[in-house]
Amino acid sequence: MAKIRNKSLKEQKQKIIKYFATSQNDTGSPEVQIALLTWRINRLSEHLKKHPHDYHSRRGFLKLISRRRALLNYLKELDAKRYKSLVEKLGLK
Repeated sequence: MAKIRNKSLKEQKQKIIKYFATSQNDTGSPEVQIALLTWRINRLSEHLKKHPHDYHSRRGFLKLISRRRALLNYLKELDAKRYKSLVEKLGLK
C-alpha cells in the first residue's frame, strides 16, 4: 500500500511540475518551486489539523512557509507579472 501511495504522490508532483514549468525540462524555476512548496504546505496543513500536538511537523511546516515567502519575494523583485500570475493560479493571499 505504501508503494501505491508514493506512486500517487509522485504522479501529483509530476503534474504540478508540468503545469507550472516555464520550459520543457524546467524543474527549478521559482514558479515550480513555489507551486511544489504550496502543495507540500497544504498536505502538511491537513496533517496538522488531525494531529495538533505534532510539534516537530509544525516546525517543518513553518520552515516551508518561510522558504515559500522568500521565493515569492524573489519572484516579485524579478518579474511582477509572473508573481501576480502565480499568486492567482495558486490562490494565495
